[in-house]
Amino acid sequence: MKKKTARQGTSCFRRWSRKAYGIFASLGRCVNIGVLSVGMSIISSATAGAQDRGADTTTVYRSVEMERVSVAGRQTTSSRSITSQTPVFKRSTESVAPLQTIESALRLSPAVDVRERGGKGIQTDISIRGGSFDQTMVTLNGINFTDARTGHQSHSLPIDINAVSSINVIDGVSGVGAYAGAVDIRTAPLYPRYVSVEATGGAYGYYYGSLAGGYTTDRLSLLVTGSARHSGGYTHNTDFMNYNGYARLSYSSPRAGLFDIQVGYQNRAFGANGFYSLSYPDQFEQTSTALASLRWLRQGERLRLTANVSYRMNTDRFELIRGDASKVPFNYHITDNIGAEAAAAYSWIAGETSVGIDMAYNYILSTVLGDECAPKRIRGIEYNHSKGRTTVNATLRHEKRWRRLSLTGAAGVSRSDYGTDALWNIGAGYTAGRYWSFDAGVVESMRLPTYTDLYYTAAGYRSDRNLKPEHALTYHLAAQYEREGWQAGLYTYYRRGRNVIDWVKQNVEDDWQSMQITRMNTLGAELSLAYVTSGWMRRASIGYGYIHQDSDSKGMISKYALDYMRNKLSLRIDTAPARRLTLSLTGTLYDRIGSYAGRDGALHSYSPYFLLDARAAYDVWKMRIYVDATNITSTRYYDYGRRDIHFQIIRFNNQREGLTPIPT
Repeated sequence: MKKKTARQGTSCFRRWSRKAYGIFASLGRCVNIGVLSVGMSIISSATAGAQDRGADTTTVYRSVEMERVSVAGRQTTSSRSITSQTPVFKRSTESVAPLQTIESALRLSPAVDVRERGGKGIQTDISIRGGSFDQTMVTLNGINFTDARTGHQSHSLPIDINAVSSINVIDGVSGVGAYAGAVDIRTAPLYPRYVSVEATGGAYGYYYGSLAGGYTTDRLSLLVTGSARHSGGYTHNTDFMNYNGYARLSYSSPRAGLFDIQVGYQNRAFGANGFYSLSYPDQFEQTSTALASLRWLRQGERLRLTANVSYRMNTDRFELIRGDASKVPFNYHITDNIGAEAAAAYSWIAGETSVGIDMAYNYILSTVLGDECAPKRIRGIEYNHSKGRTTVNATLRHEKRWRRLSLTGAAGVSRSDYGTDALWNIGAGYTAGRYWSFDAGVVESMRLPTYTDLYYTAAGYRSDRNLKPEHALTYHLAAQYEREGWQAGLYTYYRRGRNVIDWVKQNVEDDWQSMQITRMNTLGAELSLAYVTSGWMRRASIGYGYIHQDSDSKGMISKYALDYMRNKLSLRIDTAPARRLTLSLTGTLYDRIGSYAGRDGALHSYSPYFLLDARAAYDVWKMRIYVDATNITSTRYYDYGRRDIHFQIIRFNNQREGLTPIPT
């Protein structure tokens, strides 16, 4: 194809291939590329009568999802009250949208800022409503699996989107960890009983394969998934591999209660060309995540008891110069995150009163992070730094519901290595007539500094061991309207942050240093409007988010805190022009505040950009054939500082479907 000319220091080219991924976010040059790939997904029923038994799974799913939050003030975990949630993804309504990854689903929400280094979730930063990725809690089925070392790894969970039933953004989680909010990901079997096989291949040694299955009865629900993704790389040092394995088992006993177990493992290795610095094109990183949790729930006539334990281990090997430790030693980290929780809730004439306690223990063993310690040799690596910390939270909560009005309030005490903090929240919900509902709330939250904030000192970076926890007081007011297919919502919030942690520097040539910005205020609003029907116009929706921040940054250049999405506009249209044909079109406008250092060494402001994606799907028997087109307008944009991206992806896939998805 014909080559094009870009500005000095970049090279543009156009080429068609069969590659099925968009791992271009790490490029330090402009790329205009079209991609063609072929894949197939087959879903087969495990039993001939599986479809008829769809209703049998309802009890199991309702029990598993009992603690899902609502606007009225239910809980994600027993000891942390919340005041509001925003749906981001629901499998039953998003099946026709052009989505291949969890990251692509999160991009649809005006409340979420997703920034990827590399494609297909190789490394993803998730920010909520103007917060940084370190200020976002990540939960899987209500269990907190946030990494204590760095928010860069919190989203590295061993699941694919084919295992996800729903994703919600939760605002106002009191306690430790969710300074700006939380992303709660829920998993469930795709169908009552099924086996799914999917395979995709392309150029540059790319392949993707997955195997998943589910089995459900009145009392039992089992989900098992596994996948592998690999590429030799489209340019120098962009190869990657990613293995995922995940299983969830839920069993409901009439006497003993509900037992919910989930386990998972992920291993990633990837060339990180330009991920952290364009000066080092041969960076390499290998990470792994192992997680497990056990939850128990016993629901009586008036008394509800819950308890859970969880564990997540992260390992990380970072090579500044790939395969050569003689010039710059490799960095090794092992992080253990252990959690436990117990709560009791009692319903009486005055409402529901609950009390809960939870504990988290974080421990890191590293070659560079933590306090110096006696050397420990593990698998041939000598670790000489370590650090552990414990956090305990105790919470008392009360909720009272009337016919149209609900009130909630909670107060708690958090004890950590940084001292004792009192945390609280209040919320109210009101239903006006048949169509309108309102809710409001105030919540105090906090976040402990990560081990990277405290200890990472290397070339170009200086940390501060004396950092204190961040605190935030968030106010929100929301309204919702639903009537005969019409859905409308307005969400407004104001967050007062203090002791906010950021990596800053005075001049471009200075080192980045972790510093405590004493104040940061965030004002935001989100507006949504949708029309959903069973006719040929299946769905038409628009969403808009606006954020304004101010802080006493003292004129410093901000790496994360003041780099946020100011305006985000999302559009979506789903149609069914023929009996078996569906068309989906999504468009998103991004307007980011902040700046990035270009290849010329100077600072440049982000420019607004618009991305347009589409899917056409046709159902044949038990097979769905669809075509995805990503970035149809071939827009050049900056997704992350110092990365100029310009690409287009077109994907052809086959998917076999035989059963109706279970509502979750």
